[in-house]
Amino acid sequence: MTNSEGSTPVTADLHVHTTASDGTLTLDEVPAAARRVGVDTVAITDHDRVHPELAAPVTVVDGVRLVRGVELRVDAGALRVDLLGYGVRDDGALGDELDRLQRDRVQRARAIVDCVEDDVGVTLDVDLAAGVGRPHIARAVAQSDAPYDYQGAFDHLIGSDCPCYRPRQLPTFERGAALLRDACAVVSLAHPFRYREVDRALDLARELGAVERYYAYGRPVDTGRIERVVSEAGLLRTGGSDAHDRTLGRAGLAGEEAETFRSRVVGGA
Repeated sequence: MTNSEGSTPVTADLHVHTTASDGTLTLDEVPAAARRVGVDTVAITDHDRVHPELAAPVTVVDGVRLVRGVELRVDAGALRVDLLGYGVRDDGALGDELDRLQRDRVQRARAIVDCVEDDVGVTLDVDLAAGVGRPHIARAVAQSDAPYDYQGAFDHLIGSDCPCYRPRQLPTFERGAALLRDACAVVSLAHPFRYREVDRALDLARELGAVERYYAYGRPVDTGRIERVVSEAGLLRTGGSDAHDRTLGRAGLAGEEAETFRSRVVGGA
């Protein structure tokens, strides 16, 4: 695998989800998946959740560094953006907020499931537990008697403009960023080109100190816009595959950039 510039092999994939949220890899399966593609550093960044089996900011398992991270969605007014926290230390305030968000996730998922079952007339098999999200519901819809596949569930039932969508109660950008700064070695803005107002999102990155520079968007993006902000604000570059499947290393850091990240996280642990 190479970084998103298509030239240098990725050694650090800093955006990976597991079964603790909506990924398909268990934590125990991550090291082997990393080694298969030559990755030696993986950040576990489950949605609104620090993986419960990671006991330290950085853990080495079978020669692979596992960085304890989190992906936190926040409300920035006109935008909802995702923040990535790396090298999470034990922190009561962040932990309390993540616990609240998980309770909110479960309540929201229950409301969405009830709506889908009532509207479509099916029974969904969804584990309404910590880490649950709309992808779990979409998979259950696809496996039910409903006339929708996974994407159809989002397009017709649970997408943001659909009848069974229910909003989440998110922290503000200011609160979320403050909680992560207090608890993490590095805080980064995730995938800036996935937001409808890219420049506004990049302005938020200036306040965080890092930005996800390398990401597998699956379409051309003007990375020069990121580089200008990186240069002007002195931001740290991060990168990752955002893997929800079993393939790591589609994007990430390599060489000196990977070493700089590792030193920041280990030094802040």
